[in-house]
Amino acid sequence: MKALRGGVTAPLGFLAAGIHCGIKKPSILDLSLIVSSEPGPIAGVFTTNRLPAAPVLLDRLHLRRGIGQAIVVNSGNANACTGPQGLADAEEMATLVARRLHADPQAVFVGSTGVIGQPLPMMRIREGIAAIMSRARRSGGHEAARGILTTDLKTKEVAASARIGGRTITVGGMAKGSGMIHPDMATMLAYMTTDAAIEQAALQRALIASANSSFNCISVDGDTSTNDTVLCLANGLARNAPIKAGSSEAKEFQRLLQHVCFALAMKVCRDGEGVTKVVHLIVTGTKTAEDAKQIAKTVGTSSLVKTALFGEDANWGRIIAALGRAGVPIEPNRVALAFDTVPIVKAGVGLGRYAERQISRIVRRKEFTITLDVGQGAATAQLWTTDLSYDYVKINASYRS
Repeated sequence: MKALRGGVTAPLGFLAAGIHCGIKKPSILDLSLIVSSEPGPIAGVFTTNRLPAAPVLLDRLHLRRGIGQAIVVNSGNANACTGPQGLADAEEMATLVARRLHADPQAVFVGSTGVIGQPLPMMRIREGIAAIMSRARRSGGHEAARGILTTDLKTKEVAASARIGGRTITVGGMAKGSGMIHPDMATMLAYMTTDAAIEQAALQRALIASANSSFNCISVDGDTSTNDTVLCLANGLARNAPIKAGSSEAKEFQRLLQHVCFALAMKVCRDGEGVTKVVHLIVTGTKTAEDAKQIAKTVGTSSLVKTALFGEDANWGRIIAALGRAGVPIEPNRVALAFDTVPIVKAGVGLGRYAERQISRIVRRKEFTITLDVGQGAATAQLWTTDLSYDYVKINASYRS
């Protein structure tokens, strides 16, 4: 596997652009476009929020056809809770791009991110789409990655290639996300492109598996968005034999896609609102994987745990307390807890001040691992969580101002 530059335009046949169309303050990019020279299979996974935004509703409909050629995304306005007009506006965005590409509107996918409950400024977006179409180019990936940001401090781009079926296949990606990040479709948007020739069923299966082990394993604040979307668009220009579901090539492609997804997910986690620490939480020894996930979510989203991480406080009791309220049957005398390789709890009992002094040094690091073993089985789960800082409150208290 080889790391590449270029993000979404690293694979063959993809162009991109990002411009300012007037949704945000002057000079801040707020409209992005990804275009493939050829239509091809597209896969998607979406928010589990019960109030999905208009672009999510539209993309779910378009995904039934399974063919894509372009993705258009605006930032600064979520087009969520906007009723029938919001869906009509999302449809118009797809249609405007499709006309200029001489493509089917169902092959255009739409994304939006930003403030909920405000109608899209369609006059500005219409003018923006007319302008952005002529700007799409191979070097435009970074602009596109900038155009989808909201409270993010950094762009998030990844690209990698691998030899699969005797051909070099490339996957590129870009993402946005800083707050409203939690498993089950962490506000987060992620778009991947690939020049692989692959059947839609194989692509969809690979994307679900990749999202489950990357985007669905991070949590910044425990909130899921109305707009979360992950798409992967393929165009076949690598000229490999089409990858079929269940084949060895499909497994190799999934590893490549998962590598890109995980790298993007970690960029989202590290750029979380107010984040100063990223912690890899491993839960082991449960009877089922679902039990392990439930414990990881409960511990990883605990405000008391997260504020202790920010304060560099070795208060391991907060982790144990969160474990006890996770809703999973626990035998206290089997519980073990460690920070990196340093144990602090064994058989449900703390190991004393010497161990606590050791973990006090560990929690000062920017990244470390916490392993929680409940000693009841062989199942495991993992989650990358963050601390909860003063800046998180400041950012979200003034989000709309």
